[in-house]
Amino acid sequence: MRIAVYPGTFDPVTFGHLDVIKRAGKLFDRVIVAVVNNPQKQPFFSLEERKSFLEAETKDLGFVEIDSFQGLLAEYALKKAAVAIVRGLRELSDFEFEFQSAIVNRKLGKGIETVLVVTDEKFFFLNSSIVKEISSFGGKVSDFVPKSVEAALKKRFSH
Repeated sequence: MRIAVYPGTFDPVTFGHLDVIKRAGKLFDRVIVAVVNNPQKQPFFSLEERKSFLEAETKDLGFVEIDSFQGLLAEYALKKAAVAIVRGLRELSDFEFEFQSAIVNRKLGKGIETVLVVTDEKFFFLNSSIVKEISSFGGKVSDFVPKSVEAALKKRFSH
């Protein structure tokens, strides 16, 4: 079984993230969507909320497992017997960071490859920070995130 890890903060999950998950499913038998638990960062949604959003949106995708981790990505990928790390690319500016990370993860992960998946062009501009900003001003985010995420954002910003 060819296993890949797709790491991220997913704060919150967007349609762009879901697009990358589906594309990765065409390449790998199993895709572990690994929510990063970084104690130095203050995410908008809790780890449990982020995992819950992902579980709800991927429940019909039989190849997906939702998990979380803390620490080095390469070590986590080795522990999960992954052959690759999946990263989404939206625009050219993503490439430089992802390229450097891929080299480091290959060294730390004893040869684990990184597969860069280009998201659908309709999601090139989309990221979680933009979604939170739009929502904070009461803007419509239904074209960017699942309904459960949209509702959670509205609720959080209404207080």
